[in-house]
Amino acid sequence: MDREAAYAIVKEFVKSESLIKHMLSVEAAMRAYAVKYGEDPDLWGLAGLLHDFDWELHPDLYGHPLQGAPLLRERGVSEEVVRSILSHGSAPGLPPRETTMDKALSAVDELTGLITACVLVRPSRSLYDLTPKSVRGKWKDRAFAAAINRAEIEEATQALGVDLNEHIATVIAAMRTIAPQLGLEGTLPPPGPAAS
Repeated sequence: MDREAAYAIVKEFVKSESLIKHMLSVEAAMRAYAVKYGEDPDLWGLAGLLHDFDWELHPDLYGHPLQGAPLLRERGVSEEVVRSILSHGSAPGLPPRETTMDKALSAVDELTGLITACVLVRPSRSLYDLTPKSVRGKWKDRAFAAAINRAEIEEATQALGVDLNEHIATVIAAMRTIAPQLGLEGTLPPPGPAAS
């Protein structure tokens, strides 16, 4: 399956613009990690792009992503991608996170939401001046973006074998590449090539 076909699935089943932006963020982060690990960015990107396609159909941890998996298979999504998407869920009976792709998907999923929340409270409202230090500052404030499970991100990041600050920096950098699509440019121009 190519990205165009995967994005068509997203547009068919996801009506929330904020959820689509989340899925695009996870796709960008997955592509970045694929490059980092010498893997296929197109394959990893599909897992990120499609990981929450069924959330509006099955908006609970027992339905999602288990009930969406058969539809992905019917649409021709590879078993490797479907399995990775299943492993990011937390309901009993889902496959364990075994591959690096599985671990990366779990590690970037919630973090993209926290990064987005951090951007939206900045004066610039921009990804371009967000730093890992800023994210870590908000990390400690449990009332901020309270629905985001920091312990889950820490555990997934550790399983991936990456330092948390490095992980945050990788995901911020990946999201910056699509900041206009995410509506997270704010008032700042994109950084120049040397500033990234």
